[in-house]
Amino acid sequence: MSQTPTRRRLPLGWITGLAIVAVLLLANAHLVYVAFTSQPACVAHLKAPDGTPDHFRAAKSGC
Repeated sequence: MSQTPTRRRLPLGWITGLAIVAVLLLANAHLVYVAFTSQPACVAHLKAPDGTPDHFRAAKSGC
């Protein structure tokens, strides 16, 4: 009886785990890329407090 050489296969769990890690790394890389390349515009907001409790203003305006 001759034995055929068997190829060692990665278990499905390892492949799934590696795929999940790859997706998470790519998603985080995309978030870092967008954070460094985006230039958000200034938005309209109150410049000084007007005393009413239902209006919000920026703590420190960058515009």
